Amino acid sequence: MYYKFSGFTQRLTGALPTSAYNPQGLRSTIPSESPTIIFATPTKLVSESGAAVEYMGANKVQDLQRIFQASDEIPVHLKRGVPDRLLYRTTMALTVGGALYCLVALYIAAQPRKK
Repeated sequence: MYYKFSGFTQRLTGALPTSAYNPQGLRSTIPSESPTIIFATPTKLVSESGAAVEYMGANKVQDLQRIFQASDEIPVHLKRGVPDRLLYRTTMALTVGGALYCLVALYIAAQPRKK
């Protein structure tokens, strides 16, 4: 038996295999042409160099994996050194300062008004 989510009743309902595999009218068609690149920034315009496009920067995924997966007893939020420590300490200082400010505001609000 095949099921699909019904938007009207907000429950699972029985369905045909075609509607269960392609919900809400989505079809499993492959586009005839590749989509345009949105987020990559080429160093050369496509019109200048023909079909080849070179992209700025190198792939840093392997370097970051090596840093973050190393077992050196450093917490993951501090693995990248000084910038991470600065962000961590700033966040902690703002958190403690905000908590103290809230406690002071509650103390002042709890005091009776002087007439």
